Amino acid sequence: MPSDEKIAVLGAGGMMGFALARNLARGGFDVQGWNRSRDKAEPLAEDGARVADTPREAAEGATVVLTMLADGDAVLHSMNGREGALSAPPAEKAVWLQMSTIGEEATDRCISLAREHAVEFVDAPVLGTKEPAEEGKLVVMASGPERLRDRLGPIFDAVAQRTMWVGAPGAGTRLKLATNSWIMAVVEGSAETLALAEGMGLDPRLVLDAVAGGPLDLPYLQMKGMAIIERQFEPSFKLALAAKDASLVEQSAARHGLDLPLLSTIRRRLDEGASAHGDRDMAATYLTSAPDREAA
Repeated sequence: MPSDEKIAVLGAGGMMGFALARNLARGGFDVQGWNRSRDKAEPLAEDGARVADTPREAAEGATVVLTMLADGDAVLHSMNGREGALSAPPAEKAVWLQMSTIGEEATDRCISLAREHAVEFVDAPVLGTKEPAEEGKLVVMASGPERLRDRLGPIFDAVAQRTMWVGAPGAGTRLKLATNSWIMAVVEGSAETLALAEGMGLDPRLVLDAVAGGPLDLPYLQMKGMAIIERQFEPSFKLALAAKDASLVEQSAARHGLDLPLLSTIRRRLDEGASAHGDRDMAATYLTSAPDREAA
């Protein structure tokens, strides 16, 4: 049985936040959600969760405040200010569980804000998109006080198939940025490879068949490759969010004095695609390479 934690989920109407809130409610936790567009979170009531009008209201009495929002500014706005979650009367031993992908600079600001309010802070971004989130099969990359590991374990078990504890707050975000750089390279590389095959008059399925089962094969290549071939771009992770995440990766590279031209090129390409196809899946970056091949 889960613990008696009362969890406020901020961003409970987003693709990822909704899935987290639903899985926590179905796991027996006391969940109160908030979302800027309240109607997107309302279906959580079917699973026993309550929906609040403000972050402050959602956080009243909460022992854990979980943030899953689009970017650092949204996270900080939901926590700070007169209607922010941190303005609610604090529960004893309250924990801020920050699970959004917001980059190093915003994570540092969150750590400082938590310290100002004497709230424990755990940086725990997730690896996975819509379907793994819905199925509770994410990978959590948690970083924070070791003493919170057992306490937060049941919460992570409700939303993830695996939890990694990787160090002090901020380490989880750095690991997420590194893994995101690989994901973006795979998706952009897949898109351009299939665009090249099609441009040369080949059936692009031959590319996937050629590498299938060998050391160059990847399940993600096969999945995104078929989405590109079939022009099925219903979002499991939006291209606009991928472009945002690529920018965070590039910012970290600059912050640490690294020269990573491949990642900078991918960031520019994702930005270009997001301007036209931002609400479609990140695999729609293919359409920037082959704009005349919208139809399968």
